[in-house]
Amino acid sequence: MASDNAERRTVTRRTRIILVMAALAACGSRWAAAQTATEWVVDNTTAIGGHLVKVVGAPRVVDTEVGRALEFNGTSDGVFVEANPLEGLAQFTLEVLFWPAADGPAEQRFVHIKDVRDGGNRVLIETRMVGGGAWSLDTFLKEGTSSRPLLDRAITHPGNRWHVASLVYDGREMSHYVDGVRELSGHVAFGPLASGRTSLGVRQNLVYWFKGRIRALRVTPRALGSDALMRVPAAAGAVR
Repeated sequence: MASDNAERRTVTRRTRIILVMAALAACGSRWAAAQTATEWVVDNTTAIGGHLVKVVGAPRVVDTEVGRALEFNGTSDGVFVEANPLEGLAQFTLEVLFWPAADGPAEQRFVHIKDVRDGGNRVLIETRMVGGGAWSLDTFLKEGTSSRPLLDRAITHPGNRWHVASLVYDGREMSHYVDGVRELSGHVAFGPLASGRTSLGVRQNLVYWFKGRIRALRVTPRALGSDALMRVPAAAGAVR
């Protein structure tokens, strides 16, 4: 009898260990899934990231050094993706691989993410042309009454080349980078966005058109350091 009871206790302990290990594995799988980046390859006008696309104007699919991309004319081209890749994220890194034309308009809102709530909650990645074909990065977060722009026109980059713009939010501070180099940062209270939509090549109210090409967007649900940020592919022959 004593040996039977001991055997039962041993089996019970083993069962508990197995259950605990299974629970830890499940938690680990969920954590890993939550840390996985979502990448949208912008190479068509039908579906991006598995989401339907609405086309404005006539953006063209073009072959480039980094793969197929969408080309926008700076006056009437844009696409709307019926999804918000930042939905529900308290922290995030938003990156875009793009080629801004040296002769683009003065102000261009080429990535605009907006949720469905009233109040204009949004995320913007923009350029400001500063002369000689050069541009400066402008980023913006707004949620409720809290907002923060980041722009320094003294920090410039050449047009007609591939670049990666990165917007990082760690739950308290936003920062932006160009080609992996941190430029500016500032504190802002920015709550997670609700469901919504994304426009590429133009602001969602059809102003501030972008001239150039967009190849990809990547969203990571945490704040990445500079060493983990996307870089321009070596094939482009640009800063990596």
